[in-house]
Amino acid sequence: MIDRDRGSSWRATRPRGGGSAVRARYFACPARTWGFAVARPDPRLRHAVHSYRGFRKRVGRPRRWLGFPATVVTLVLEFDAGRHLSLHRPTDPTGGTAFMSSLITGVTPTAWICEDSGTGHGVEVVLAPWAAFTVFGVDMHDLAGAVVDPSDVLGVRAHQLAGALAALPGWEQRFDLLDAVLAEWIGHGRAWSPRVEWAYEALRRSRSTLTIGRLAEAVGWSRRRLEYRFQEQVGLAPKATARVFRFRHAARLLTDGWTPIRTAAACGFSDQAHLTREFKHFTDLTPTAFRAHSRAADALAAAVHTPRDTRTLALAT
Repeated sequence: MIDRDRGSSWRATRPRGGGSAVRARYFACPARTWGFAVARPDPRLRHAVHSYRGFRKRVGRPRRWLGFPATVVTLVLEFDAGRHLSLHRPTDPTGGTAFMSSLITGVTPTAWICEDSGTGHGVEVVLAPWAAFTVFGVDMHDLAGAVVDPSDVLGVRAHQLAGALAALPGWEQRFDLLDAVLAEWIGHGRAWSPRVEWAYEALRRSRSTLTIGRLAEAVGWSRRRLEYRFQEQVGLAPKATARVFRFRHAARLLTDGWTPIRTAAACGFSDQAHLTREFKHFTDLTPTAFRAHSRAADALAAAVHTPRDTRTLALAT
């Protein structure tokens, strides 16, 4: 449930006669300079909200990483203004954009090089793009490939939610509040199309083997209408979305130790050269260089006993 208190802020309340079980998993480095908590949302939200991740870090030096092309939308709310974040495309190192604290990233057709100040305290929410269409109340093509201040999209709600989350004593309570707020926003937002949701999931499962013509026929729309609805509620056209899905599948296989030639065959690339061109397009890395970064990231995760984040690669600073 959700209650409004004075000042139009939120507070989470538990149903009478019970309480939610502990659901968050906690991780921290041995030196206690950073830690995070991860959780899945309430089961009733899982078709729309993928995950929550709370974080606190004070590592004392800048950190640099590669953010993968993404088929989801991410909301990051910082609880203080201590974090400075800058981003640029790997293929355009001079075209950087600087941000402080909170941000929203839309569906992203290319990678980002991200650098932060090494400090931060906040929460990350990963949304299905059609759910973001409902929650944010904007067309997703306006956010595709963009990084924006949450206040530009959510207005005063962004500051109110960040403040309400920061005031709570722990991550379990914060995740409960996120469940309540997102359920309210989804319930009061403009509805997404179930056909878009179905088509998106069909593309994800097919990993680029499903033609757009067959997809349009399956949902009962013309190709033109399917593309319009995808631009509106996902952010990219179906073909571009499928291309990102295929890249991410190939990245996962390379991270798991597959060779480039075997990965190219498994993912439907015409040959290894085709795979290399795609990786250069998305990340400015060759598949071999990507594998080297992946092995380094795996070693780092094992050293500090944390799960490997398959959405990013740590880069040398």
